[in-house]
Order: sequence, then structure tokens, then C-alpha cells
Amino acid sequence: MSIAEAYDMTVARAPLVPPSPPRAPDDMTIFGRLRAIRISPIGSWGQRAYEEDIIQGRFLGRNSFILNAPDAIKHVLVDNYENYTRTPAGIRVLRPILGEGLLIAEGRAWKHQRRTLAPAFTPRAVMPLIPHMLAATDQTVAKLRASNGHVDLREAMQRMALEIAGRTMFSFGMDRHGAALRDFVMEYGERLARPHFLDLLLPLSWPSPQDIARGRFRKRWTAFVGMLIAERRAAGKTAGGPARDLFDLMGDARDPETGEAFSDEQLGDQVATMILAGHETTATALFWALYLLALDPATQERVASEVQTAPVNGAFDIERLKFTRAVIDETMRLYPPAFLIARAAIGPDTIAGLPVKKKDIILIAPWLLHRHEKLWRDPSAFIPSRFMTGTPPDRFAYLPFGVGVRVCIGAHFALVEATLALAKMIGAFRVTLVDKDPVMPVGVVTTQPDHSPMFAITPR
Repeated sequence: MSIAEAYDMTVARAPLVPPSPPRAPDDMTIFGRLRAIRISPIGSWGQRAYEEDIIQGRFLGRNSFILNAPDAIKHVLVDNYENYTRTPAGIRVLRPILGEGLLIAEGRAWKHQRRTLAPAFTPRAVMPLIPHMLAATDQTVAKLRASNGHVDLREAMQRMALEIAGRTMFSFGMDRHGAALRDFVMEYGERLARPHFLDLLLPLSWPSPQDIARGRFRKRWTAFVGMLIAERRAAGKTAGGPARDLFDLMGDARDPETGEAFSDEQLGDQVATMILAGHETTATALFWALYLLALDPATQERVASEVQTAPVNGAFDIERLKFTRAVIDETMRLYPPAFLIARAAIGPDTIAGLPVKKKDIILIAPWLLHRHEKLWRDPSAFIPSRFMTGTPPDRFAYLPFGVGVRVCIGAHFALVEATLALAKMIGAFRVTLVDKDPVMPVGVVTTQPDHSPMFAITPR
């Protein structure tokens, strides 16, 4: 039975279809495609990419493959994952801000980091961090209650997710450092995260003009992260007590095979990765969830009803927020935090009967996969109940956190944070849109909105 058939449930009313960018024309030229990619790769994909299992083409002299077939995706990300590495363009964009952290490390370095960090992100390890999440969310709700009723919820979610990141990482709030951290993130996203033509064309060993600017950014960024680490170390650790935050957990972590700990440089890259990957993706997912619920008042009221049956105050409340969690799942289907997974073949291979050569480019785009017309019923519609049927989507058709050995290590942490935060927000406020201009998703590392609309919030 196909996923589309499994989700062929009765929908009592016409579902919301949120705005999305127009699909590229079939006859788009290479220069048109490059211009579109520069703005947002989402705008470079045409209708075929939402209908066909595999699209083979050529891009800048190399074969490229867009994979929408779950079996082909499994082959690349699980069965033969060691044959596929990040593309040079992906490394150029991510390394200056993430260093050699877990997200972009390869080979033995990645295995060491993954083994060492894994115990810090188990559900049991996340449990003691939930009070930090709830405290930061309650603080955000209190500040919003004191507003004039018209707010920028994108900025509010960024501030809240950053506060959660700071508290869970360092056990201190981000009042003094939050503005600087946001400035770093915004500067990189607006100026340096979009690949230029030379980023795509040049070998990784040849610096592009953007790489020079990225190098200058990295010097300032690593100094800032080092300052945060020094401040946390100065606060000390509870003698003989349990780890109180992620910094303690990562500092105590040892590779189970070698007993090796992280060096200071490695620890800095892990801190940068966890703060950035954690706070930016969660904030963006929460923004999109609130936007969708503002467009769909009936679904918003169902979330509010679920939340109001009992207060959300502890770790175990997450188990009863089933519809709220479904809203988060459906939001990440429509607006996947990582909209594109790009890989380069290290050596020859065969994917679904198609020959792959060394350096060929493999594209697995959750944006496309999650809206694919063969895999989902009403793929462009917002239907949270599709995640409550008891039939989960194919593991290789729904990739909000990736899949396989490189699945996001913080997936459980992020889902708990997003579900609790959305429950708190909708339990406290009725959310409507003041700005009626459609918000369009833009792919720049994450799936971001093209502008920040104003919302009206009314206390419940």
C-alpha cells in the first residue's frame, strides 16, 4: 500500500493550502537556474521534481540526480553512505560557522564525535534539560503578555529558542550575549550563506571571494564562542553532582572506544554547532507552525483545547500533547528545517539502475520529497491529522532530521522543545495575522520566511 493510500482519510473541510513559491518553468536556462539558486534553490525546481522518482541532469559539467524514490534515498544515506560526502559548496557555506563540528565532519573525525556526543542526547539525558526549556518559554509568554498585542513572532521565537539554547548549553540566560549572537547569525545568513557561482565552480582548495569574507567572519565568531565557553568554565561545576547542562555533558563525554575527550577547539566547534543548529532550526519551525495556525483557526483551536485540558509544566506532559506534536510534524513536512541534502559521490556506484560516477552530485530535497505527489495525499495542504492515523510515513519519505547514521543527533531534543513551546504559546494566546501579504519560504541553509509578518496575539 502506498503512503498516499495509507493517508486516504476523510477530511471534514477543505484543508489549508499555504502559499508557496511558483515552480520553475521546464525550459529554464542554466543561467536562469543559477540566478534562482542564488536567491533560493526552492525556486529552481520545476513540476517534474514533484512528480518523478528520479530526475537525472547535468549541472556545471557534472551529472546530477534528484532522488524522490525512498529505496534510492535509503541506498545513498544508509546502505552505501560511506560513498557519499558533503559537496564542496556545502562545506564552503557551513565550515566557517560550524568549524569541524559534528554536522560537517567526515570519516574517522565524524565517528569519534558521534560516539562521544551520543550519550548527551538520549531521551534520558534530555529529561533534566526540560525545566530550562519551560522556564525560557514561560519568560517569553510573560513578555508577550506585556506587549501591545502586535508582535513579530519570528523574532520572538528566535529570542526564545536562543534563550533555551543558552540555558540548556550553559545554565545561564542570554540577556548579555543574545543580541551579539543574533547579529552573528543574521550577518552570516544574509551575506555569506548563499552560494555564489564561483562557490559552485571552484575546487574546495581554491578560495572563492566569498571564502575570504567567510574567513574574516570565522575569526570573530570563534572568539565570541570562546568567550562564552570561558564564562561558563568560570562558573564552575557542581562538585560531585550530576551534569547540569549540555556543556557539562560534552565536557565529561569520552569516546567509548578510545576514551578520548574533546580538545578545546573541538569543544568550541561542538558548542557552535549545537547552539546554531539547535536554536535556528527550532525557531524557524515554531515560526512556521504559528503562521500555519494563524491561517487555520480551527486547527489552532484544537491545539488550544488539547493544551487547556491540563497545564504544561513538566517532562511527562509531552506524552499527552499528541495533536500538538502532529502539528509540529506536519509543519516540518511543509517547511523542513533542512530543505536540501546534497552529496557528492566519492566513487562509482549504481542508484536504481542508473550509473553514478565519481564527483556526481546527488540531491535529496526534503522540500520536494515532502510535497511529492506520489508519496502524499494533498501534498501541499496542511493536514496534521495525517500524522495521527497510526500509519507512520515511510522512513525514507519523511526526513525532517535526515536519516541513517547521520540523522540529526538533537532530533529528540528539538521535538520536545518545539512541542512544549508551541503548546505554551497557543495555550496562552489566540494568534492571528495582521500582515496579510503571503509569506514565502526561502531556502538559505534552513527554510526561512521571506519576511517577518506582524501577528496579533490575544490572551486566552
